[in-house]
Order: sequence, then C-alpha cells, then structure tokens
Amino acid sequence: MRCHLKNLFLLVAGLLILTRVYIYMQKAESGSLKVSQTWIWDKETWMEDIKGHYLHFNVSIKVLAGVFQQSKKYLTVGLSSVEREKGSYLQDTLQSIYSASSEEELDQMVVVVLLADFDVSWIQQTLEKITNEFHTRLSKGQLLVIHANEDNYPPLTGLKRNFNDASDRVSFRSKQNVDYSYLVHFSSNLSQYYVMLEDDVSCSKNFLSSMREHIHSMTNSKWVTLEFSKLGYIGKLYQCRDLPILARFLYNFYQEMPCDFLLSHFHRLLMQDKVIRFRPSLFQHMGTYSSFKGTFNHLKDEDFVEEVADNPPADISTNIEIYQTNTVDKAYSQGLEYFWGVSPIGTENYILVVFHEPVIISHVQIHTGLDGKDELVYADVELGKTLVKKQLEVECSGFDKLGSLQQGQFNEPAVQKLVPATVACLRIRVTAAQPSWVVVRKIQVWTVKDGQTM
Repeated sequence: MRCHLKNLFLLVAGLLILTRVYIYMQKAESGSLKVSQTWIWDKETWMEDIKGHYLHFNVSIKVLAGVFQQSKKYLTVGLSSVEREKGSYLQDTLQSIYSASSEEELDQMVVVVLLADFDVSWIQQTLEKITNEFHTRLSKGQLLVIHANEDNYPPLTGLKRNFNDASDRVSFRSKQNVDYSYLVHFSSNLSQYYVMLEDDVSCSKNFLSSMREHIHSMTNSKWVTLEFSKLGYIGKLYQCRDLPILARFLYNFYQEMPCDFLLSHFHRLLMQDKVIRFRPSLFQHMGTYSSFKGTFNHLKDEDFVEEVADNPPADISTNIEIYQTNTVDKAYSQGLEYFWGVSPIGTENYILVVFHEPVIISHVQIHTGLDGKDELVYADVELGKTLVKKQLEVECSGFDKLGSLQQGQFNEPAVQKLVPATVACLRIRVTAAQPSWVVVRKIQVWTVKDGQTM
C-alpha cells in the first residue's frame, strides 16, 4: 500500500512539473513574462513528501563570446564539447555547419556551443581558436559560446551503476546529460526550433532548407521529436517551446541512463509513440576518437548524403510491370523504398519523370540494383523539352541524351553544360533486352535555382 501511494505521489509530481512548465512557456510566449538566462525553479510549490525525489535546478550560464540578437531565429543548432585525449573536431564541425549553409540560411540560424569541460586552460585555448576563426559569425549573432561552472553541477561520483556500467562511464554519461540539460535550457528562447548535434559531425548541404521542408510537411501532425540522423542524439529536432521540459527531464534523470535513451523516452512521455525519422540523413558522425577516454568510435550513418537532391515535384510513370507494392514513384521519393520491376524487360520499356514545372537541371544520379542483383544493364538517360497533353496521358518529346548507365549506375554532375535550356521531363529508356528483374533505388535530380550560376 505504501509503495502504491509513493508511486502515486511521484506521478502527481511529474504532472505538476509539466503543468507548471507549460504555464511558464505560455506566459513567455504571450510576452507577460520576461525570460532570463537563469531559470530558478520554484521549489516551494512542491509537496513536502516528494521534494527529495527531484533535484533543485538553478544554474547560471555564462556567455563567453557572441552577440545576442533581438529577434528570434528559425533554428538553433546546439552542441556540447569537452577536451579529448586525441585531438578535437569542434572547429571542423563549426566549419561544416557554416560552409554547408547559404548566407540566407545563416541569417535564420544561431549556433550555440557549450564548452562543458572544467579545465580552465582548455576553455581559454578553445575560445581563442573559435574567436580567431569565426569572429564574423560571432559578431553577426550566428554563434554563441557558453559555459557553466562546475559548482552548478549535481554530484557526478558515487552514482547508480545502471546497465552494469563502470563507475567512470556512469560519471561521464551522467555529466553529459547535465551538459545537454544546460545547453537546451539556455537555447529555449533563441528560436522556433532546436536541433541537437555533437562536436564531431559533418552536415549535408543546405540542411536548414531540407529540415524546413520536412517540418512544413508535418504541419497537420502533432510531434515532439523529428530525427535527421539515426545515430545517438545527432540530428534530433525539437520545438523550442518544449526545451524547458526537456532540460528539466535530462537534469532530473541524469544518472539513470545515457542521453540517447532518455531522449527516446521523452517523446513517448509527450505522447509521440513512434520515431519520426527522415531520410536521407542530414548529419554524419566524422570523429574517430570518442570523447570518453579517447576510445575508438567508427559509427557511420549509411543514410547520410552530402547534398540532398532537389527532386522537384513530378509525375513518375513506367510501362515495366510492377512487383507488388514497389511502385516507380518510390525511386524518386528519396526514402528507403525502391521500384522493383518484373522481367522480361526490353527496348520498348521506359521510366518517365514529368516535372510539374519546367526546370534547369544541374546534376542527375541514378542507382539501380540491390546487393549486386537486378541492375538495369542497358539504358540511356534523356531529357525532353516539350510536353504534349493527350486525353489519357502526357507525352514528352524533343529528347537530348545525357549518357548511358554503366553497371547499373549513372552520374552526370555537369548537365547544364550538355543541356543548358529548361526541360520538361527525364526519361530512362531501356536499350537492350534483359531477362532479370530490375530494381531502381534512386532517381536524383538537382536543379539550378533562380540567380544561381554554374
């Protein structure tokens, strides 16, 4: 009976915390409450019987470099960094963020770096390097460097050894949870959205624009976390209105489990039952040595691409017989699914991509086959200039040949030099019979934007 009452008290406490944070954020969004950099939790509202189950959350965060902007940005990119035994990837990560983004995207973005080490000399040296290399980003308010003193942290030794982890491993991952708690807490009022990175990642080109498109596609759906990488806590996106709750959640349960485990529980507790992960991945782990004792870490995300294809809106059709539900549009969707066609396949067969609007194409890639089988062996890739609308279908004409598939693959990065005009369609035309089935995994099209030169 006592155990039941204790669990009931804990449940009530959790609901009380979430309710107070929700009210706090509603007041902040309405402008009736000024949000300061230090969020002092009102512990006097807690029930006496359950105070001992929660840590007092009162942290002062120092801004070491950077200029605050008066208006909120679209996206905050947050990462925490500590000293590594075998080199640092932090500056390479920052360089990747900025080089992968246009100036228009950077105007909508702020990067927040938490220097989370307690070694003062390392902090000073790292801050100097960042200041020297990224002084323009600091002055424009596109980069903030922050730090929380060691005396702000809860106990980091003598903690629970859940998962039978060694005590030093438990201390490392527990501190990491607190690092991220302070980082998301600080970032909660800087922008509309927040994405979590590590300090050893590389970014896909124009990742902000890609994320914006995916966010827009979720307009009519309720969500807590969107994932843009399958690795750990890289590429996890949140709405900034949820960050105060997330900060408190990571802080209260800092010694229970690793950060990526906690994050997976967080979206479930807020009633997002399933993982929502987009492909291709926009962020890749590039580090070789872990921040924990310099151990090796070779994790890679196989779904990462350096530059996501535009694949402008189009209608995709084929006269190749489709196997079950593996329709041809899946080859164009940039997801994990693919087109699977049934043999026999001959010279009368094709795949046609008809663009909704005429486009100038800069780059085309086509990938066929799966595990060394079902490649499209003989086919030409062509661009058509003219559409002819008929009663039941649309025909494309005026084709120029870009080239032929080689061992089932095609890559032409200089399309505009071959076909400098706008085109209406792309066709993959089979040029010789083959007895085997065919898998087309990806049809990728990059276009020339307005004002862009090649």
